Amino acid sequence: MSRLLPKSLGAQLVLLLLAALALSHLLAFFVFSDERQQAMRSVHYLELLERTASMVRVLESTPADTREEILLAVGSPRLRYWITKDSALPSGAGVDGQIWLVSMLESLLPEGRPAPARVLVADPDGQDIVWGHHGAEHRSRTPAREADGGESSERGDDDSRGVFGFLSGENGRQATPTGLTLSVPLMDGPWLNVTTRYAAPPVGWAWPSILSLLMAALAIMLVAALTVRRIARPLTALAAAAEKLGRGEAVEALDETGPREVRRTTAAFNAMQERLTRFVRDRTTMLAAISHDLRTPLTSLRLHAELVEDGETRDKLLAILEEMQRMTEATLAFAREEAAREETRPVDLSALVESLCDDLAELGMETSFTGNGKAPLACRPVSLKRAVRNLIENAVAYGRRARVALEESAGELRIVIDDDGPGIPEQELERVFGAFVRLEGSRSRDTGGIGLGMAIARSIVRAHGGDITLANRPQGGLRATVRLPRNGS
Repeated sequence: MSRLLPKSLGAQLVLLLLAALALSHLLAFFVFSDERQQAMRSVHYLELLERTASMVRVLESTPADTREEILLAVGSPRLRYWITKDSALPSGAGVDGQIWLVSMLESLLPEGRPAPARVLVADPDGQDIVWGHHGAEHRSRTPAREADGGESSERGDDDSRGVFGFLSGENGRQATPTGLTLSVPLMDGPWLNVTTRYAAPPVGWAWPSILSLLMAALAIMLVAALTVRRIARPLTALAAAAEKLGRGEAVEALDETGPREVRRTTAAFNAMQERLTRFVRDRTTMLAAISHDLRTPLTSLRLHAELVEDGETRDKLLAILEEMQRMTEATLAFAREEAAREETRPVDLSALVESLCDDLAELGMETSFTGNGKAPLACRPVSLKRAVRNLIENAVAYGRRARVALEESAGELRIVIDDDGPGIPEQELERVFGAFVRLEGSRSRDTGGIGLGMAIARSIVRAHGGDITLANRPQGGLRATVRLPRNGS
């Protein structure tokens, strides 16, 4: 499920807002639809009360022998009128309930009724509620015998079978949950009974509701897109600048735009980047100055050493001075390279490493290269080539030959360099990257070098956002692995 969710801030915000909007509209739909049904049911009840009051006036003003024809004429499939000697409903008693139906009906009738009107509401749970002046009682819906003629039972529920059968619908099927039965006494003695079934309209989405939802969703998407763009643009620039800074590239100060929190974050990054740049520049300048200033006393010492008469002592002094001179020159070259930043540009790493192996092979070094086609990478090619060259030269110098392979994966490129040398003790695999470190116990003392090659190589690779690791091969020899992220390629 997490793979299907959007990853960007904007998409996640829009999705959450749309989900909240849809949920709120759905809840509102159910709430208002229930209120709508209640309102329509109340309107239906009031209309029935008014029609019944009008029917009572009509019947009381017409002869008794014409009443049946009138009742048949005004009836309908959902509305039935009939007259009985006694009320079709029992008198109500018990808890208070919807007395307003009885009160409303009697307020519409002429005064001086011989008996109070009665109301029955068919409940959805299968019980009937009988309403009267004094309250209500729940009664199981058990059909009683149908009254014939003008006869009625002692309980006063004449024609109750007809009432409940009508409420249950045709063929005994349960109709719409709500039904209403009225029983009103006429001035000349008989009772007018009215039964209706109320069919609530099906709940459905109205076009205004759908249109309102679509317009709200469109507005939310527009506002969210503008808001997220205002936030995400400086954050995207900040992430790109941090990535470039981690690879050692020159980064311009970012514009401090967006919300206050984003502006403060950008300002902190600009300050950090400026301090780091100044720190590295000052240390590199100091290192270059020290190396440069050492040239003069070293030259003076060399001249004095030439004047020593003892040949053996003179040779030892000159050898020491020569090593110090080489260390100074190497340190100065490293400082110059750090001070002069190279521009990052896209290159084919496979072609770069292969050409380096070919150049070293022409110089008599036993090297070989294995690659799998093009491998584009954004890097500083001159410095990266120097780092790989240091590793290959070390492999040839200490392991007789270098087998170089370029491997690719989704997130990184790997340059693997294997040699056939004696390897390095496990506890020394990390220390070899220190400046001026030479492992005399396992490497020849006559191969040259001052111990800066591995340190320079790792510094260059880490400036590209990668790293170098060393490991002894089970079959013998050492393996150096250069990992470079493909970011920016």
